[in-house]
Parts: sequence; structure tokens; C-alpha cells
Amino acid sequence: MNLAFCWAHVRRDFIDAQRGDPELEKWSATWVNRIGRLYHLNSQRLEVLDEPEQLATQQLRLEHQVEQMAIQRVQELNRPKLRVRAKKVLESLQNHWEGLTRFVTDPGIPMDNNAAEQALRTGVVGRKNYYGSGSVWSADIAAFLFSVFMTLKLWDINPKIWLGAYLEACAINGRKPPNDLTPYLPWLMSEERLCEMRNHDPPKV
Repeated sequence: MNLAFCWAHVRRDFIDAQRGDPELEKWSATWVNRIGRLYHLNSQRLEVLDEPEQLATQQLRLEHQVEQMAIQRVQELNRPKLRVRAKKVLESLQNHWEGLTRFVTDPGIPMDNNAAEQALRTGVVGRKNYYGSGSVWSADIAAFLFSVFMTLKLWDINPKIWLGAYLEACAINGRKPPNDLTPYLPWLMSEERLCEMRNHDPPKV
């Protein structure tokens, strides 16, 4: 298993390091800008994944930025009078570097896990507003439904339309899940089926 780490957390570490220490403000801002440029270059690369020539150019730009950041990290760690807070953040950056740079060779890996954390927020906020599950099975089904509905949201699918179609298929199949799940898995749906689930008009040919 290969772990990929989160650049949003790294960025936060650099920001936190300078709190209460004016001498680290410029240093922190410089690293935050470097990370911002990394996000920008990766975003540009993701926009041209289907254009090989432009993709090659953007890939090189991204790799160059990563290399420069690695060089800067090593140079700063070798400074004899490096402040303790800065050293701690840079050592963490170094220790997690392999996982932080997995996205460079695999565009399918996001630079951070913000989307996953935001997806969990509904359940976390909800537990403050309701009493929660009264049994293990109800907790299991709640977790399952959170996962299903977030997947539908990511695919821009109307949950009422999807759930209605799925439950109807279960009823037809003797109150059991349909034997063929293809029509209900967004990544396996045809464009026409996706449009139906999104309540959109099909694309014009």
C-alpha cells in the first residue's frame, strides 16, 4: 500500500510555525507561496490530461517546482542557526516527502484530502444535532448511506432519482439488490444514463 500525504496540512504547518515569531513571517510566507505555486502548476496539468503535448510541458514544469522545493528544503535544514520551529516543520516535510509527491507521477492522486474531510463534516455536525444511532446495525446503515450519497454528490447525480430507481429495481428483483449493478454505479453508467440520473437533457449529437 502506498500512502499519499496532504499538502493542505503541510501548508498549515508553515503558517502555524511563524505565529508569535516575527522573524519567521517572511520565511513562512515564502514557503506558503511555493506550495501555492505547486497547486497552480498541478491544476494546469490536470486541465490538459487529454492533450499529450501540453501535458508533457506542464509535467516538466511541475517536476521542476518539486525539485526546487526539495533543494530549498535541504539547504535550509543545513543552516546552523535555523530556528527550532522552522527546523521541525522542514524535518516533517522531509520525512513525508515521498508520500507528498506521489501526485507528481500519478495525476489521479489529489494533493490534499480536503474533499474527504469536507465529506465527513455532515456526519460530525449531525451528531451534535441528533441523538445518533440506537444500535450497531443502524450506525452501519447510516455510514453506508453517507458514503452512497457523497458518491452521488461527487457525480452530480440527483439522490432522489437514483434512490427511486434503485429501490424499484430491488422491488422487481424480489426485494433483493439487482443482479446487475452497472446501471447504478456512476463510473459504469452511459452518458445517457448519467443524464437521466442528473435530471439533465442528454447531450446533442
